[in-house]
Amino acid sequence: MTVSTAADLDLADPLAAHRDLFVGTETPLVYLDGNSLGRPLRTTSERLRAFVEEEWGGRLIRDWDERWMDLPEVLGDAIGAQILGASTGQTIVGDSTTVLLYKLMRAAVALQSRHPGRTEIVMDRDNFPTDRYVADGIARECGLTLRWIEVDPAAGVTAEQLAEVVGEQTALVSLSHVAYRSAWIADGGELTRIAHEAGALVLWDLSHSAGSVPLALDDWDVDLAVGCTYKYLNGGPGSPAFAFVAERLLDDVVQPIQGWLGAADPFLMGPTYHPADGIRRILSGTPPVVGMLALQDMLQLLSRVGMDAVREKSIGRTTYAVDRAREVLPEVALASPAEASLRGGHVTFTHPLMREVTAALWQRDVIPDYRDPHGLRLGLSPLSTSYDEVERGLQEVREVLDSLG
Repeated sequence: MTVSTAADLDLADPLAAHRDLFVGTETPLVYLDGNSLGRPLRTTSERLRAFVEEEWGGRLIRDWDERWMDLPEVLGDAIGAQILGASTGQTIVGDSTTVLLYKLMRAAVALQSRHPGRTEIVMDRDNFPTDRYVADGIARECGLTLRWIEVDPAAGVTAEQLAEVVGEQTALVSLSHVAYRSAWIADGGELTRIAHEAGALVLWDLSHSAGSVPLALDDWDVDLAVGCTYKYLNGGPGSPAFAFVAERLLDDVVQPIQGWLGAADPFLMGPTYHPADGIRRILSGTPPVVGMLALQDMLQLLSRVGMDAVREKSIGRTTYAVDRAREVLPEVALASPAEASLRGGHVTFTHPLMREVTAALWQRDVIPDYRDPHGLRLGLSPLSTSYDEVERGLQEVREVLDSLG
């Protein structure tokens, strides 16, 4: 493989033209952190302007009745259909990922309290810190025990590992579908089946999956899921997360943050709380309308392209990065699955100097991410990252490593 291969691959890429739809792709900056914050779409500038001048500025409070109040469910259904493999009425947008994790974990524990022997939450030690912190707090709050799965940080939770720890004591299994460090793709269907056979509920964190890896929550019989929208869904910094609750659980789910927007009749302003029917009961406060604007543009783009095409392109990008790193960076270790089918939309390489390398790369307008221990993480957002960008980034890593001696 040669450097010129990147240009050839970009020319042959049937989705290459979509890169021009994103702000900043015309500059020499190399952006390899799309799994932390996706680039904005150019059309979002016009959407923001129109929102300020026409909706917020023109319709003012009337737009709550005309459009805004329904946005959490409208966008939730779009995410469900296009991204999650979920039928309507099970997904809603609102709150941060952390808050939604707390709501759904706490709701799952409450559902399982009908079975007094179920006293454990199962989670792996390499799960994203927020997931672990929230679970730890809920365990202390509810008098439960955390049961940890020890995993290879360059891989993730396997079916065999989960089967060893779940049983009649398990209330909830909480896992990430794509590991934030290694990009390991968990077997969503099989792990859910194993947990269900033990009588446990399952909560999936889809933050590194949504918009990068096709999902099938209905087919997998998933109970609960959350995910953020500012990575591969390009919703912008702090854009609200989404929550999924299987239809069969909606009548029984009691979420712990009872706010007026999750009430059956928000404008009744009554003395007591009665939850809304369906997925709307997961809401608490006023929907973050401004934070949903950019998300709408990316969902429209993904609906045209399709997740299968996105996944094919993602595999091409990460495979190119892995293959070229073997040639350009032979002293660097791969800390992600070598097999493309087991790898999500990012890839991680380790070397003792990667913290220093990352800092130096940022000074050169090459933007990857750093994750301990010694990990350089390349988030290759499928529609906005070119092969040439990957190639230039790896060549810069080579130069920086050489300069550091």
